Amino acid sequence: MKRAVAICIAALAASPSAGEGYDCLMDPAEVIELGSAVAGLLDEVLVDRGDIVTRGQVVARLNSAVEQSTVDLLRTRANSTAVIDAQAEQLAMVEKRFERIKQLRERGVTTIEAYDQVEAERIAARSLLFQAELNREIAEKELQRAEIALEQRTIRSPADGVVDSRDLVPGEYVGTDDHLLTIVKHDPLKIEAFLPVEKYTGIAVGDLASVHPAEPLQGSFTAKVTSIASVFDAASATFSVFLELPNPDRQLPAGHRCTLTFDAM
Repeated sequence: MKRAVAICIAALAASPSAGEGYDCLMDPAEVIELGSAVAGLLDEVLVDRGDIVTRGQVVARLNSAVEQSTVDLLRTRANSTAVIDAQAEQLAMVEKRFERIKQLRERGVTTIEAYDQVEAERIAARSLLFQAELNREIAEKELQRAEIALEQRTIRSPADGVVDSRDLVPGEYVGTDDHLLTIVKHDPLKIEAFLPVEKYTGIAVGDLASVHPAEPLQGSFTAKVTSIASVFDAASATFSVFLELPNPDRQLPAGHRCTLTFDAM
């Protein structure tokens, strides 16, 4: 008798009826172990465990006194036009002299040597002005590079989420392999459900399903199928279905068990 009951239970598990629930898990969309692009001494951490963060929000800073000083120096150099202005005035004066010598040369009043000398001065003045303009352009690019280096010492959240852990405190050294914070993205939630292999041909990407969180949570929430595993688990005779569940208000926690139902199945 016990053997017959066990066989019946196994058959029901392998071929659930319409609307029957399937085990699933509600996982976060992303778990981000936030690090730093550059190494340095951690100056401040602006968030703590449980804080809600938004994409682009500053969450920590490294000590950047040297980088800030470099930016200030290069900004002064890049914004200065004194050398260019002086060379432009010098060229304007040489151009006037050249025009006068040219007119005198055409009337045969001056020598070819004087004409050649002024023309050489004209060429040199143009070259000096070009070099001054080039030096300023280089200074502007050096400033941009320094500003990037400075910005890398400001650490921002890459996504909307909740701080799950804070692993370093101000005063500690941060290497490029270390991580300061763990940020969990709760919207959307990623649902993984386990269905019997007999249902493989009955599921398609884009199908809708109802997600029922386990106790103590209550309610029914609509999720959409985003992908279907192409490899079966032979031991359990099941395959995985992955769904996306919008969770904009973080009403549902991640890492919780749930039950999934397909109304059409």
